Amino acid sequence: GAEALQRILHTLKGSARMAGEADIGEAIHEIETRVVETQARQAATPALIDELETGFDRIANRIDSLRTVPEAGAAAPQLGLRVRAELVDTMVNESGEIAIARSRIEGVMKSLRASLGDLSENVSRLRAHLRELEIQAESRIESKTQSHSARAQDQEFDPLEMDRFTRLQELTRILAESVNDVATVEHSLMRDLDQADTALTQQARLSRELTQRLMGVRMVPFGSIAERLQRVVRMTSEETGKKVAFSIEGGKTELDRSVLERVTGPIEHLLRNAIVHGVETASQRVAAGKPAQGEVRLALSQVGNEVMISVSDDGGGLDYPRIRDEAVRRGLLAADQTASETQLAQLIYQAGFTTVNRLSEIAGRGVGLDVVRNETAALGGHVEVMEQPGHGTTFALHLPLTLAVIPVVLVKSGTRSFAIPASMVVQASEMKAEAMMQLRVAAAVEWQGQHFTLHYLPHLLGDAAAQPQPQRRHWVIMLRGGVQHIALEVDALVGNEEVVIKNIGPQLARVPGIGGATVLGDGEVVLIVNPVALLNAQLSNVSRGVSAPPVVQAEAALPPMVMVVDDSLTVRKVTGRLLDRAGYRVVTAKDGVDALEQLAEVMPAVMLVDIEMPRMDGFELVRRLRADTRFKLLPVIMITSRIADKHRNYALELGVNHYLGKPYDEEALLALIAGFVAK
Repeated sequence: GAEALQRILHTLKGSARMAGEADIGEAIHEIETRVVETQARQAATPALIDELETGFDRIANRIDSLRTVPEAGAAAPQLGLRVRAELVDTMVNESGEIAIARSRIEGVMKSLRASLGDLSENVSRLRAHLRELEIQAESRIESKTQSHSARAQDQEFDPLEMDRFTRLQELTRILAESVNDVATVEHSLMRDLDQADTALTQQARLSRELTQRLMGVRMVPFGSIAERLQRVVRMTSEETGKKVAFSIEGGKTELDRSVLERVTGPIEHLLRNAIVHGVETASQRVAAGKPAQGEVRLALSQVGNEVMISVSDDGGGLDYPRIRDEAVRRGLLAADQTASETQLAQLIYQAGFTTVNRLSEIAGRGVGLDVVRNETAALGGHVEVMEQPGHGTTFALHLPLTLAVIPVVLVKSGTRSFAIPASMVVQASEMKAEAMMQLRVAAAVEWQGQHFTLHYLPHLLGDAAAQPQPQRRHWVIMLRGGVQHIALEVDALVGNEEVVIKNIGPQLARVPGIGGATVLGDGEVVLIVNPVALLNAQLSNVSRGVSAPPVVQAEAALPPMVMVVDDSLTVRKVTGRLLDRAGYRVVTAKDGVDALEQLAEVMPAVMLVDIEMPRMDGFELVRRLRADTRFKLLPVIMITSRIADKHRNYALELGVNHYLGKPYDEEALLALIAGFVAK
């Protein structure tokens, strides 16, 4: 009716005047006047309706012109477009699939480049052998020609014999051309590979930009929940009878929608906690020389891929005596046990822990700081608490900006790869075997004044029988999850990578410590794990009497290592597979120089050595080995196509333990190696 129209017109008039558009406001006022007059007469003529519609059209056009015509120095407003959140999530996921496909292609390219490198080496070897063949052919022709010349007087020279050598030269020329053709094809392939690499690099940049822009669509300003937080503070202040001023700094900081949704609950709890436990009553504050009104401040700041959300109050700080009393009452501390303030501060995160006498609806709504810790840790973040007695407490949440694409540290547990969110990693250290043994005995690591309990990743994953294998180097990663610190021993550290998180489905969704999965470039599916959550799940099982966590035993022996030194790629691969099937660890070297470089890092049980190799042949390699005290007694089996006695005798003089001709008998070789290993 007319009343509803008047309300709409009144609201529109007020909005126009607030926006500084007085002429639009005046036009609306005139229409409003005409409506009031019509209502008084209780009759609306067709002419009046036309007049009102014309007026409305003019106002609509004026508003449209404001939308499209930019003011001086301002950019023209863009048309907005609403997109469903699920659609954006799907697009982010698909852009991640593109990145995975690209990394898979990159892996293939790397393999192609390695194969081309092997091809180049083989072409070089073939060229060298061909040159030797040409020299041999030339010398034989010269010797034959000289012998024929000497007999030329006695009998006529047989031209057919000369033709045979001419044919040999012709074959060497044909072979030389074939080698050059192969080299040309190899150069062409290398050039194409370089161009493909360049195209892949460009595609990687475009893919990264696309993902980042799609991620930007998922981002929402923290200020979007400001009104909700204000309401929480207001209600809590009213119920506790405390006067509290609340401020938000950095509200324009943007977070991933899913991160914001999951962190809203913990932030609300921290705000209630700050008012109930932190801020004192007005009389207590005045007695302490503080303003009667308390202050709670929420601040956001972004550093790299992390956002820090801190909730601070200017209250009395943590009440350590009451925390201690509650801990003793709950059996968390013995009555005579001494505990530092840092240790006591960790106890407030225990499930159900509270220092209030009466569990009110607002104190924590029955929910403790353990939920804040667990939710933060589940997001791959951590919590810090800082306090000054009498001056207030600050809880700081460190969270990832997004949950769709995250940087991870890839590690190995046995033969499987696992990803740990990089935001949890404090430090990664490479340890020598002796230092690692000391850490295992202590079952802990002290780093920068902090205590990290040591755990072995396969044990946290449920493989109680797993034990670390002896290696020259071991990896320990210091992690921080929630408020806990642990040191994690892994079988290998693969490196850093940015991955797209995939949902793991209902089968694994309830398994603690698994935050999702990703697919690596080679197609391997990798679980993203939270080792701190895995440990907590294991400890909760222990408390229920399920099973005690296993400990690292003395190191088990690894299979013996055999080094294969041969310039032929085929020989290295065939022999390597044979030894691998027989249960040996295999390392390969393409010549003597390569072998010596690797021997600086590894110590094989047996070496298989060829004679003819570029850079350094087998004889020279054995000579150097026997001159070194480390390798004086290292068993060496020489496998070569040179089976003449002079070569065999020379090899045995140098100190070769056994001499085999090619092709060798596989069973005989394995029996020889087994004999040397058993000694």
